[in-house]
Amino acid sequence: MINEEPDPIANWLTKVPPDRPVLIAGPTASGKSGLALALARAQGRQVVNADALQVYSCWRVLTARPSPAEEAQAPHRLYGHVSPDQDYSVGHWLREVAELLKADPRPVIVGGTGLYFTALTAGLAEIPPTPPEIRALADRQMAERGHDALLAELDGATAARIDRRNPVRIQRAWEVLQATGRGLAAWQDETGPPVLPLESAHALVLRPGSDWLDARITRRFGQMIQDGALHEVQAVRPIWAANRPWARAIGAPELMAHLDGRLTLDVAVDAACTATRQYAKRQRTWMRNRLGHWPAIDLPPMLRPDQGNLDAKR
Repeated sequence: MINEEPDPIANWLTKVPPDRPVLIAGPTASGKSGLALALARAQGRQVVNADALQVYSCWRVLTARPSPAEEAQAPHRLYGHVSPDQDYSVGHWLREVAELLKADPRPVIVGGTGLYFTALTAGLAEIPPTPPEIRALADRQMAERGHDALLAELDGATAARIDRRNPVRIQRAWEVLQATGRGLAAWQDETGPPVLPLESAHALVLRPGSDWLDARITRRFGQMIQDGALHEVQAVRPIWAANRPWARAIGAPELMAHLDGRLTLDVAVDAACTATRQYAKRQRTWMRNRLGHWPAIDLPPMLRPDQGNLDAKR
């Protein structure tokens, strides 16, 4: 008789305490949204978004937001509720989640933006908002000089702590220093208590193997093209601003280059897949370093035929 290894995903689902909030983190295309939906259906929970790009109303297909059919299976919150012209930050998200938790203390919060999870479970510094003129100056500096130049102007404590490969974080730190005269690290060191301490939640991080995930990324982006990703990019062409947070959706710059006649569609798709794989690698590294204390499941799991819905596009 052949002994089959138990499916860790199915096993995890049976052991989730029904009375605690659940946190599911993982890199793009790892199937975390499918897992969250399965749990929400099984335990009557609502799904709360923790992805910084799925909040924008202009993106559904390109950011792999839950489809209308999926949203009909369980309540979904903080998806597609921010217009491109609105400012939105981790602080905005954290305040919205805090209000949701007051009304419903047992949602499943799912996403790939690690900073959202650390802000939720470890606290967030109360940094004054960046004035519009400082933001505009930072945008110009990034466009003209690049993020390495801004990194060189940060205070030592912040420069030592920041992710040097993340231009968005570098620009944010530069803005904070210019606007307040204090480094981001100093503000972070004054972080208040968390909205949801990790010990009060049931947490999980998905850890996919690179080959398995790379194949899913390629397959998923092809499906995105079929599902209308190019039409989404065409729709935002009149307001396109490459330096704005919403325009950093993976694949958007590449598809915009195709619409502008600078790339063929095949080349744009290949470039978008490459960018997605690079992003997923950064996510995996960040989660290994910052969420390494979370319980984890290595992927791919041994899925039973009736668990195929967990192998979702997100």
